[in-house]
Parts: sequence; C-alpha cells; structure tokens
Amino acid sequence: MIVWINGAFGAGKTTTARELIEVIPNSTLFDPEVIGAGLTHLLPPKRLAEVGDFQDLPIWRRLVIDTAAAMLAELGGTLVVPMTLLRQDYRDEIFGGLAARRIAVQHVLLAPAETILRERIAGREVPPDLPDGELRIRQWAYDHIEPYRSALASWLTADAYPIDNGALTPYETASRIAEAVSGGSVPVCDIVQTPEPTAETLAAGVLLFDEQDRVLLVDPTYKAGWEFPGGVVEPGEAPARAGIREVAEETGIHLDDVPGLLVVDWEPPAPPGYGGLRLLFDGGRLDSAEAGRLLLPGPELRDWCFATEEEAADLLPPVRYERLRWALRARERGAALYLEAGIPVG
Repeated sequence: MIVWINGAFGAGKTTTARELIEVIPNSTLFDPEVIGAGLTHLLPPKRLAEVGDFQDLPIWRRLVIDTAAAMLAELGGTLVVPMTLLRQDYRDEIFGGLAARRIAVQHVLLAPAETILRERIAGREVPPDLPDGELRIRQWAYDHIEPYRSALASWLTADAYPIDNGALTPYETASRIAEAVSGGSVPVCDIVQTPEPTAETLAAGVLLFDEQDRVLLVDPTYKAGWEFPGGVVEPGEAPARAGIREVAEETGIHLDDVPGLLVVDWEPPAPPGYGGLRLLFDGGRLDSAEAGRLLLPGPELRDWCFATEEEAADLLPPVRYERLRWALRARERGAALYLEAGIPVG
C-alpha cells in the first residue's frame, strides 16, 4: 500500500512523512524528489532545459512508478510518499501505473490556510551555498500557490482526503493521517486497474467520426496521451468484436455493424512495453443525435473530444498519430494498410 501525501510547497509534507513512518508499522519513506535529483545527473542539459519542472519529464513519472513498485516488492509494508501533484493528468498517470501493478494508493492532502503557507515559505531555510537559492526555492514555492488554488477548485479536494494541519505539529499531523488510514476514512483511489502486460498484446481501436468528419479521441486516466476508443482483445475474442465492446463500455455508443478494418500496425517491443499488433477499425459516422448520447467520462476516461487530423497531431503521441494518419488515408482509398511501427510496408 502507498500513502501519498499531497499538498502545496510549504504544506509540511516531508516533515510529516518522516513522522508518519514512525507511527505506521513496517512503513518506509520514498521521496520522489530523489528521482528528480538523479535525473539532473543522467539526462543531457539540453533535455533538462526543455522543461520547467522535472515532473514534466515522462521518464520521471515512469521512474516514480517503477521505483515505488520495486521498493514495495523488496520491503513490503507501506510506502509513505510526500510529493506535490497539482496536475490531474500526472496524478492519473502515476496512480494508474501503480494501480496496474495492483498497488493501492491512499491519497492525503495537507491543506493549511494560504496565509500559513506563505508564512512557512517565508521562514523556510535556504542553503547559503546554493546559487540563487532565494529564487530557486522560496520563489518557486510562491509561484506554485496559484496552480495549487486551481487544483483545489477543480479536482484535488474531491480526490484526496484533506487535513488542515495549520495548527498541528508534524507528529500530530502524522497521527491524524495514521488514524484516518487505519480507520478507513481515506479510501483507496478509485482509478482503473489495467493489468500490466507480460507479453505481446493484441489491441483493437475504433475510429468514430462526427458529421464534420472529425475523429473521436478519448483521454484515458491510466496512461499518458490521448487515444482512440478501444482496448486489449481478450483471449478467444474476435478483434472487431472487442472494438465494439470497448466502444460501448467507454462511450455508451452501440455499433450495429461490424466495423471495417483500416490498419494493422505492428508495434515493436520498447521496454518496459512488449509491443504487439494494433488494429484500427472504421466505426463510421455518428449523427448529431448519436454524438449527443456520448457518456460523460467514467473512471477510465478523463475527457473526450472530436478532433481534426491537424488537431489530433497535438493530442496524440507520435506513434498513435502516425497510426491515425495512415488509417485516414486507408479510409479515403477504401483499402486496409499494413504498418510496422507506424510506417506502411509493402
């Protein structure tokens, strides 16, 4: 199990986490800041300069998941993780990756009043030998108060169990967390648990179009990037039927006819992924009434939209965009295409 302690910079996450591992038996502290610090020595300066925060690096999010899972496999018990997460898509990606490994996450939010946050930031010690320490540490925390406000207003308080620790010591806060966790007041995060593949997989996606010929894309909670409606084909299941099933489960749209094949794409292994065959089918055009019956996002989906090919280029990861691009060409020509890693062959 993981107890994830969230909150603004200056909320007291790390000091509380150190106390919490003394309160919860068989618990260990894992601070993802260590991963970020390590990446400054591993990645080229040019790559680091491309992002303003190491959380924006996909490798950081992936390593947080993998390291947490490895520590629990090695040590067992409870992992206490103090880390600010203000972007819901990053929260979904990390918690979804942990859920895929069958690791339960209990999400706690330290939420002192903003005046107390600012007082703590102002009183925070800055190492005297750190260049631009005042700007890099204190100003950084001030700059993230507004994103914290936005997260509170949109999703954070509904997702995490809040504790106002403004008048509490770190030990008192830790005791409150331990009591809430053991008493069941902090529920396990409700996020889809997609099993991690152990071999190559066969997946079927279905392209659905609106009356303007824009394609339907969905934003899954359990992985980064937008996607097409669809999913992994179950053993003994016909791929086209799997696509029909996934469309109904994800969007509420029930297709009457078996969709036609547009693309077969072989995705090569890219550790930790195993790759496999990715099929895209043509689900046809939805009229305005059918499009209006699309379900609101459920536990598996954060959002959905209809996008032009140009708009999809900004939403889809490159490999999925190439798959879509060739699927649209196949739809225009009326002939399916075989791809390898998104590139037509033959």
